[in-house]
Amino acid sequence: MDLRAILMGLAFALFWASAFTTTRVIVTAAPPLTALVIRFALSAVLAIGLARLLGQRMQFSAREWRALVIFGLCQNALYLGLNWVGMQTVEASVAAIIASMMPLLVALFGRVFLGERLRPIAVAGLVTGLLGVALIMGVRLSRGLDPWGTVLCLIAVVALTVATLTVRGTGGGQNVLMAVGAQMAVGAVALALPALVWEYGQPIRWSWTVVLAFLYTVVAPGIGATFIWFLLVKRIGAVRAATFHFLSPPFGVAIAAALLGERFGASDVIGSIIVAAGILMVQLARLPAVPQAVGQLRR
Repeated sequence: MDLRAILMGLAFALFWASAFTTTRVIVTAAPPLTALVIRFALSAVLAIGLARLLGQRMQFSAREWRALVIFGLCQNALYLGLNWVGMQTVEASVAAIIASMMPLLVALFGRVFLGERLRPIAVAGLVTGLLGVALIMGVRLSRGLDPWGTVLCLIAVVALTVATLTVRGTGGGQNVLMAVGAQMAVGAVALALPALVWEYGQPIRWSWTVVLAFLYTVVAPGIGATFIWFLLVKRIGAVRAATFHFLSPPFGVAIAAALLGERFGASDVIGSIIVAAGILMVQLARLPAVPQAVGQLRR
């Protein structure tokens, strides 16, 4: 893994983790589902427009369309929808920790439901990561963490895990940016009716902070992080690229503390390190074994 790949991985993890802080800013000033519809609509228009300028077309195979719809529903509508509603009462740092469980749950669900074998280091990483989450959640709940918001965030990460397992290995071919736009459009359409039914008449308290949070969420975590991710996957492969997820827990806690003034204790720091270690162990277990030297093979 060269220096450029490492910098790309760090940028991706930073953008991804920062989304929870900007989300917290938005949902404290706006109805969450309505805000998401606006975000998805803006992202779809920008992504599809840029894709057209780059010569990409809305042409996908049946398998790719299935992946786009599933991801648009599970990742955008369900995962982000539940997450944004939950974050009205749950701090950004907590939401980031819960969302970082996704690689752990992918490994767990793959073993339980798909019969995938896990190497010993992956099993150890899975147990380690879940213990880290349990430590943080246990202490936070004893200090007044909202149980309902926490449950919504947990259901959200399960929805993202199911989507990841369902469409794993399916991409948008050469029309990556167009695929991103299509997913965003699916999310906007899926949440339009729920937003109208449950949030009709609820005002958005616009301010420069909210506007900047909206713009950042659309451009950086939404479109920018996606671009970096696909470039990183092309450079070093999906398995190695996914190892950068281990940075999400400490990044998420640190950004929320720096920008929102969220307090964190020793349990948050220790738990974040434990979760990060667990994710790293699970991802390292997925790396292909290094081929032996020719001379060793001949022995």
